[in-house]
Amino acid sequence: MLQQQVQEAIDGLVESGAERGLQVAVYRRGEQVVEATAGVADPETGRPVAPDTPFYAYSTGKGATATVAHVLVERGAFDYETKIAELWPEFGAHGKEAATVRHALTHTVGVPGIPAGTTPEDLCDWDGMCAAIADSEPWWEPGTRTAYHAYTFGYIVGEIVRRSTGKPISQVLWEDVAEPLGVADELYFGVPESELGRLARLEDAEGSAEFLAAMPDDSPFFKWGPRATVPTAEFGNRPDVLMADIPAGGKTSARAIARMYAALMDEVNGVRLLTPARLREVSAAAFSGVDEIMGNPVSWALGYALGRPGGDPEGPSTSFGMGGVGGSYAYADPEIGVAFALTKNRLTPDFGAAERVARLVADAIGEGGGSRGESDEPESDLPDGLGRPARRALVGAGYSRLDQFASVSEAEVLRLHGMGPKALGRLRRALDARGLSFADGEASNTATEPRKESR
Repeated sequence: MLQQQVQEAIDGLVESGAERGLQVAVYRRGEQVVEATAGVADPETGRPVAPDTPFYAYSTGKGATATVAHVLVERGAFDYETKIAELWPEFGAHGKEAATVRHALTHTVGVPGIPAGTTPEDLCDWDGMCAAIADSEPWWEPGTRTAYHAYTFGYIVGEIVRRSTGKPISQVLWEDVAEPLGVADELYFGVPESELGRLARLEDAEGSAEFLAAMPDDSPFFKWGPRATVPTAEFGNRPDVLMADIPAGGKTSARAIARMYAALMDEVNGVRLLTPARLREVSAAAFSGVDEIMGNPVSWALGYALGRPGGDPEGPSTSFGMGGVGGSYAYADPEIGVAFALTKNRLTPDFGAAERVARLVADAIGEGGGSRGESDEPESDLPDGLGRPARRALVGAGYSRLDQFASVSEAEVLRLHGMGPKALGRLRRALDARGLSFADGEASNTATEPRKESR
């Protein structure tokens, strides 16, 4: 029934003229439960959207960039606290020597903008862009503030990957993520020239070009980069841009990026990308603050935004993912085991299509984030009296039951943004009352004795 509902929804969006071509993919507990397409990939030829059609989904691809980094952390190539300059010495210039991989993933390094004279051709020059970013002066002390690193995120994380492995990030994505998951021809940073004809053609929504032209030169929007680098349809259809490694964005089908998110949580195609403990760490709130460019409150996990399209921005969320300019979006919700992706080729100014379809999925499977709907997950038994920031941090990291803490240390829990000594003490007492303890602690004898008798 969900497959039918999603198909009808995206068919309606195309028939109404709101969208040109779309894909939707949903995985549950590692199994694909929705694969839907609608409309055309290329309006000029009438080529229809197929399940394996790659779309330039812009910053939706940042989720793949972050995932590559986490896979390498899992393998010991570097750590989140590794200083970037240890791997990339040039990056330490002008006061950035203390910036870490964690800062890069949470958009807190302090170099959110590219040079004012940057051209699309410059963006395709990996060494040139990395040199310019390394020589940039930070806007703030790394780790103290945040602003969306629209382009620089991809180059910084990508160069960390290259310096630690000796391989371009596109090669690592192919070898360690896309190929093992069976989506090597659907998930790219730089697309091979031979595959360009398979991509969907982007088009701007009506009025967007005029809106961009009317924006003043001092608009905060242009602090990320000059007009020539704004992600429009014309920019995103350029062959040089499509073939270049620009891992601030990605070219992907919905099922490829959804499959990747599914493999973060469960085994897919015989592959699970992260351990449960690593998943909890990377999906937890890692930095919250006010975006220094746009002025809106933001909360970052390690390389992913928290929440989902259409979710309650004020309520707790166990979802994490990334959306892109034009309205594509992909996310995972470990609490209910759902991975979702919607990709499309009409660049709209909002995530209306993704919100509508994600709502269908939430209604059918369950909300996650503390509102379980029809989910078969057990209810939370976290202790009463936890403050909202602490409870939100725990739920956002995937902790809803006391027995989950037996596999993690107090230090790991305390590192969650929103946790403090008082909240940790409440957890410790609740665990002790149940005869449980953190991985680095011991339960009391009086608490464990009843458990022995009950056996």
